[in-house]
Amino acid sequence: MAVGVCAAVLAALSAAPVQAHGAQRPVPHWQLKDTGTDVRFRGLSAVSRDTAWLAGSKGTVLRTTDGGAHWRDVSPPGGADPEFRDIEAFDARHAVVLAIGEGEASRLLRTEDGGRSWTEAFRNPDAKAFYDCLTFFDRRHGLAVSDPVDGRFRLLSTRDGGRSWTVLPGAGMPAAQDGEAAFAASGQCLVASGPRDVWLATGGGAHTRVLHSADRGATWSTAGTPVPAGDPARGVFALAFRDRTHGLAVGGDYRAGQPSPRSAAVSRDGGRTWAPAAEPPPAYRSGVTWLPRSRTAALAVGPTGTDLTTDGGRTWRTVDTGSYDTVNCAPDRGCWASGEKGRVARLE
Repeated sequence: MAVGVCAAVLAALSAAPVQAHGAQRPVPHWQLKDTGTDVRFRGLSAVSRDTAWLAGSKGTVLRTTDGGAHWRDVSPPGGADPEFRDIEAFDARHAVVLAIGEGEASRLLRTEDGGRSWTEAFRNPDAKAFYDCLTFFDRRHGLAVSDPVDGRFRLLSTRDGGRSWTVLPGAGMPAAQDGEAAFAASGQCLVASGPRDVWLATGGGAHTRVLHSADRGATWSTAGTPVPAGDPARGVFALAFRDRTHGLAVGGDYRAGQPSPRSAAVSRDGGRTWAPAAEPPPAYRSGVTWLPRSRTAALAVGPTGTDLTTDGGRTWRTVDTGSYDTVNCAPDRGCWASGEKGRVARLE
């Protein structure tokens, strides 16, 4: 099955047509979907090939249930145009969206009716906190992470599907490095796999790190990565774990034109150690996802293109030059990508 998926994706993002017994047949590829807007979508949740949610600038949330042929504007009402950077959807009706910013600009909202109405579940009261990403272990249990407050990353926890949130005690969180932070670039700085494991990607400090918790955020361990840091614009921007053992990290320097050497790393021990990709993507990448039903294939995206690995993250090759900020695949192989200027695509 893995070989089949890898072959399908290689064809999916190839510009050349495939010959089948002397006749051309359709080739899967990134197909752009018209969203009717020019906002930047850094938040994306793929429910299936038919259903996906987008969250972006200007307080915009969109939803499709027909594979991107039509998009419904289900943006929460209100002023000040919140900056949405992450969204986690459970199905076509239930979703939680994160707005970022200092102090009260960081908020969490929830819908149970497909976006017809929204309930504000959390508004950050601490001027020192800035929430970046959220993730869910299942339909009930989830976490959201803030940049360090008083020297440690801060976590919110929910046990009721995002209806209510509480700040977790910080005793189990290691001290942050000077300047260390998480990046609200793709909704993938905090990711979960299975019922209890969660990982947090960082940058901006002297060294990049991936923090891991095996108890839903109560206690954490740390591991360094080979992705360069040492600057507020550099670090690990996105993580993907296909199980509690096999992980991918991508990042670099998000500034246009700046080099991003060693922009990807791979872990085969649950994030305890990270090795550099032998052939990393050629530039900064902000999003990454494993392909469903594959043990070796994954996609990474960034402003300058999409890269594919078919060997579990050891080597990457660029297969598309379109600009995307984030990428996400549903269990039924419905893979979506989104980014600037309203740009959204599905793997066809």
